[in-house]
Amino acid sequence: MTTTWNIDSAHSGINFSVRHMVFAKVRGRFAAWTGKVQLDPASLANGSAEVTIDAKSIDTGVSDRDTHLRSGDFLDVERFPELRFVSQGVQHAGGDRYRVEGALTIRDVTRTVTLDVTYAGQVKDPWGNQRVAFTATTSLDRREFGLVWNQALEAGGVLVGERVEIEIELQAVQAAGSAAA
Repeated sequence: MTTTWNIDSAHSGINFSVRHMVFAKVRGRFAAWTGKVQLDPASLANGSAEVTIDAKSIDTGVSDRDTHLRSGDFLDVERFPELRFVSQGVQHAGGDRYRVEGALTIRDVTRTVTLDVTYAGQVKDPWGNQRVAFTATTSLDRREFGLVWNQALEAGGVLVGERVEIEIELQAVQAAGSAAA
């Protein structure tokens, strides 16, 4: 029997990094997103997840860069206000590790990505709520989602790296009325 868990975005994060000028990394995050997880306590491999990200909430700590990332050169948030992930399958990879395959949509382009997930456990919080936590990582080629803008550097290479590293810290709260039988 699966139970529903609502992602606690106040205690979770979707973070990313990408190479800048070939040798350095720029880090950022998405500040606004929602989602839910379906879990089967007997087998986490029977679970699923859905996440919707507000594209405008991209935040690298530099206003001008964030404005450029929101523009048509990158996320084009006016035309494509959301990024979306819907899991399509979970495989147990041994111990507390799982591989979650799913459909990631950016700029209306959907590609299959695989998240390497570590289950951190389940606890009861001080207010009596059941909580569960996971860490997930993946890497993707931004060009596959239509994010192709770049600028050649005089010394060789490009301004913005093609690979985007993603790290997710996820904490979810069991939905009311979703207790396991």
